[in-house]
Amino acid sequence: MKFIVSSGALVKQLSSINGVITTNPVVPILENFLFEISDGLLTVTASDLQTSMITDIDVESKESGNIAVPAKILMETLKGLAEQPVTFSIDEETYSIEISSDNGRYKLAGENATDFPKVPVVSDDYTIEMSTAVLSRAINSTIFATSNDELRPAMTGVYMNLSETNTTFVATDGHRLVRYRRVDIASEEGSAIIIPRKALNLLKSSLPSEDTVVSVEFNMANAIFKFNNLKMICRLIDERFPDYDNVIPVDNPIHMIIDRVEMLNSLKRIAIYANKTTHQVRVKITGSELQVSAEDIDFSNEANERLTCEHDGEDIEIGFNAKFLIEMLSNADSDKVEFHLSAPNRAGLIFMVDKDENEDVLMLVMPVMLNNYV
Repeated sequence: MKFIVSSGALVKQLSSINGVITTNPVVPILENFLFEISDGLLTVTASDLQTSMITDIDVESKESGNIAVPAKILMETLKGLAEQPVTFSIDEETYSIEISSDNGRYKLAGENATDFPKVPVVSDDYTIEMSTAVLSRAINSTIFATSNDELRPAMTGVYMNLSETNTTFVATDGHRLVRYRRVDIASEEGSAIIIPRKALNLLKSSLPSEDTVVSVEFNMANAIFKFNNLKMICRLIDERFPDYDNVIPVDNPIHMIIDRVEMLNSLKRIAIYANKTTHQVRVKITGSELQVSAEDIDFSNEANERLTCEHDGEDIEIGFNAKFLIEMLSNADSDKVEFHLSAPNRAGLIFMVDKDENEDVLMLVMPVMLNNYV
């Protein structure tokens, strides 16, 4: 079997799916790309059993066949080549692969393609379409709040709930929660799935910068995302997502609006002086002034800053984990943010002041109990 392909085009396509491949896979053959040729089209698959990514590229070839090609050595070889046509010659009996370029020949050992795990077929029980811009915003707005706790698998992914009026994405780790809702995407057939974090990270890094349509098809076991000439199939998390609506406080009479970047930069500076275990910062709102302070008694470190804000309601003093607040404000997409608070022992809510009319973002962060130092 023989085919000719542009080295640059092949590297670009392989790079978009290479992130799936792990260094120590469950099955050794998963260190390979699966190459399949038919009618002048090369289809390449990468998989880790949970997630598979597939791309295709036009090649010069009158033959058809398949082989598993070592991913690491192939990527490193192609990245080192200047843009040029390269010829792949494959011996289907010994699985040896020879790559010929303008100035060299490279020989590597492939494997039998039949040993490569079959990619699951996703029956399109449910289908929805959204733009890459919307999907990217949904992922970026939620993925950072997922949990690393493998004992609570439902919280290690992002919950996507389709309804007749909107589509909601939710992520939580028990200390914070993000709900990202789009009213311009809806489905008459309501359904809900939990997409694993790794799959979403891979998807995020492979989404094109130009806006295009992503088709999402899923059943109860798997989901497939399709755009341009790339497909990603992932196994869904088969768990029940926590009843997140019940933890969102309803009555929050204290409102504060503040410049997001100003508060973010202040928190980054103050967090340096916070206790390295609790990352506790004290937030005190009095009138139109916000005071942010932190203290690490063990090292006699302390810092405080004053910022101006718009404030409506009673004065309040509340403690938060600085890391959580910094991450949430870093992922917020608004010049100003609005905090809704009620009491020092109840969760605080963050909303975007200037936002797209089709989206609604709610961020929730649990308080930490304050040490009553003066």
